Amino acid sequence: MSRKITRKPTIRDLAQEVGVHHSTVSRALNPNKQSKISPEVVKKIKKTAEKLGYFPNILASSLKQNRSFSIGILIPDLINSVFPPIIRGVQDTAEAAGFTVMIANTDDEEEKEQLALRAMQGRSIEGIIIATARLNDPVVVECIRLNVPIVLVNRSVEQEGVNAVIVDEDFAMRSTLDHLFSLKHSRIAHIAGSQDTSTGAERAMFFANYMKLKGYETDLVETTEKFTVECGYKACKKLLARGEGFTALVCGSDQIALGCLDAIEEAGLSVPNDVSVVGNNDIPLLDRMSPSLTTISIPKYEMGAQATKILLDMIDAASTEPVVIKMRPKLIVRNSTALQP
Repeated sequence: MSRKITRKPTIRDLAQEVGVHHSTVSRALNPNKQSKISPEVVKKIKKTAEKLGYFPNILASSLKQNRSFSIGILIPDLINSVFPPIIRGVQDTAEAAGFTVMIANTDDEEEKEQLALRAMQGRSIEGIIIATARLNDPVVVECIRLNVPIVLVNRSVEQEGVNAVIVDEDFAMRSTLDHLFSLKHSRIAHIAGSQDTSTGAERAMFFANYMKLKGYETDLVETTEKFTVECGYKACKKLLARGEGFTALVCGSDQIALGCLDAIEEAGLSVPNDVSVVGNNDIPLLDRMSPSLTTISIPKYEMGAQATKILLDMIDAASTEPVVIKMRPKLIVRNSTALQP
């Protein structure tokens, strides 16, 4: 028969209720140690803990071990649909290892990134996943100076020796352009993302390299300050105003592509009859648009999970050699691209 507890239950109360030693309870509620306890006992302890309203004192445990068991992640734009799956991959992997995750949205602004870094340091996080990196990034430099374990995700930096999980941008651009070449397009333009980020700069570089390799014009390019619908719209308006004519448009992101679709429609042109358009990232609902957007799909959840595994290895000193993992994207062909008449 259960005892009635009128105060906040302790680990010893829980142990007495189950009929085990309190150290067994401690191991059963620790994801890193519960494998040492039989699954039946773990299940019984968790069920009893829920019934009693017992929650482990993470702060006390952290103080005892001089650890916070928490990591941070810097995100440039939580509204951008690229990042929630990455965050989910980070959170699922971290929580399975007994870590909590502190998320900071920075609006892709350097000052906010610095403030977020200081806030995370104030909470004694054990490592940071950075999705906000620029090619020359002061936050990355500061973390290295302070020996804070970091892993970059989706973006990389020019500095060598920094762990990163990114997309194989060369493969992505070749897949995009090969698709457009197969549709008989040769006048192909590019709206590139911010050139102080690896995603913007590399996509523009690989576009120019592959177009040049195939013997096509490479100067039908405009750049944006950010990967947003508004910036895509403005850049496409500028490109159209040049009057140089193009039959296909490769966009630095899906958000940029959405802005380009608006600008193309305003110009009295039709997608894909007059201009074929390709995005990048495969954010949700693109398949429900009219026309549905051809795009590059990147393994967002897997990138977040892999970055977290690397970070946790760094925290546990299981890995010291820097690694850059390039994940293979996939071209998703939809209705925004068509054969050039």
